[in-house]
Amino acid sequence: MKNENANSRRKFLQQIGATSLLASTPSIATLGVSAKAEERILTYEKKITSNDKIRIGVIGYGVQGHFDLRTALKVPGVELAGICDLYNGRLENAKEQFGKELFTTNNYKDLLDRKDIDAVLICTTDVWHARITLDALAKGKHVYCEKPMVYKISEGYPVMEAAKKSGKVLQVGSQRVSSIGYAKAKELVAAGEIGELNMVNAVYDRQSSIGAWEYTIPKDASALTTNWDKFIEATEKMAFDAKKFFWWRAFKEVGTGVAGDLFIHLLSGTHFMTNSKGPESIYSTGQFSYWKDGRNLPDVMSGVLQYPKNKDHAAFLMTLQVNFISGTGGQEIIRLIGSEGVIEVSGNNITLKHSLMPEAPGFGGYDSLFTFSKSMQEEMQKDYDAKWTPDQRRRKVKEDIIFKAPVGYDDHLDHFTNFFDSIRTGKPVVEDAEFGFRAAAPALSCNESFLSKKIIQWDPVKMKLK
Repeated sequence: MKNENANSRRKFLQQIGATSLLASTPSIATLGVSAKAEERILTYEKKITSNDKIRIGVIGYGVQGHFDLRTALKVPGVELAGICDLYNGRLENAKEQFGKELFTTNNYKDLLDRKDIDAVLICTTDVWHARITLDALAKGKHVYCEKPMVYKISEGYPVMEAAKKSGKVLQVGSQRVSSIGYAKAKELVAAGEIGELNMVNAVYDRQSSIGAWEYTIPKDASALTTNWDKFIEATEKMAFDAKKFFWWRAFKEVGTGVAGDLFIHLLSGTHFMTNSKGPESIYSTGQFSYWKDGRNLPDVMSGVLQYPKNKDHAAFLMTLQVNFISGTGGQEIIRLIGSEGVIEVSGNNITLKHSLMPEAPGFGGYDSLFTFSKSMQEEMQKDYDAKWTPDQRRRKVKEDIIFKAPVGYDDHLDHFTNFFDSIRTGKPVVEDAEFGFRAAAPALSCNESFLSKKIIQWDPVKMKLK
């Protein structure tokens, strides 16, 4: 195993050796031992080319729908064919942006019926994801579905089956899995650079009202202008509530809260970097700390997930954290902690720091040795000196490295480029239905654990609740 790791590490270092060396930074202290830190910029070689034209329809033109469409249209050869949204004001906005001739509708099936649409972007409330995905695949459309892929775990199985049978591309919208930074972290973990993985700490905090989903509600919001009856068709009957329509992520009737919005980014990214199939036990708790605005899913939430050993990694514990009133000002960090170091992933940049144990066991200092009799201390010191050389007693030092993505790099664009490349070439997507479900199921289980106050048991291989 050590030889395999050494070979893998050599191969990795050869790959990154071709990258641009920016500068030697000041020494980084690692447990009291200073080591030279090398800073490299991650190379970005993906070329976006235009092959066959792909015409897309957008279903759900809210905040994420706008961002997704804006990015999708940056990929050469991609054209907009139509937009669907339940709020009339957003359809007006679409025509203002793209012209009065743009096809718009309140009924997503109108887009699916159009023969000039090759693919759809599903950017609706979570409760609609599975239903629209199944309908789109049945109509022969390629699908880009925002995360979480499903609103309920039970919806995952028919979606995976339909994606497999359809012959169409389905990609889930957790863009970090297309990040060049995450790809480098994945290589480093596989190369054994941090030793044996044992813990992952993942945080996605925010500190703003908009970050907590308190989006601006239009003055004309009503049951009529939002097509409310259609909106609640996929869920329980409810009286019109503008907050549930425009702040839907915060309400369990139509959204999946911080678990479905942000835990899932942390989960999908970690699964990609570690090649994991998922956890076997899931526990989550949360509270309503600051945004007491009627929401029924917490604004501060944590999860603890246990991942079993498999052929790609040792058993590890994962902690998840989202804090919507964080004095840090907000942060997105995943720390992959191993027996010999830690990789910190911040956005698309990574920092690798090593901390290696000496070969010899600890002896003296903050130890029980000084509590023994003087003669015993001398005898044991003599034995220790005879068994362990000075070199074996020292911590080994390994260079720390900082990797940075190029200025202006956009993993969201890479994710869409991968989606459209898959449509054009038939190559696998980076986040297919199975990958999307393996991230969605633990995220949704975090909500179930919070609501039921129970530990959820999950089979990561069979993808079933135990």
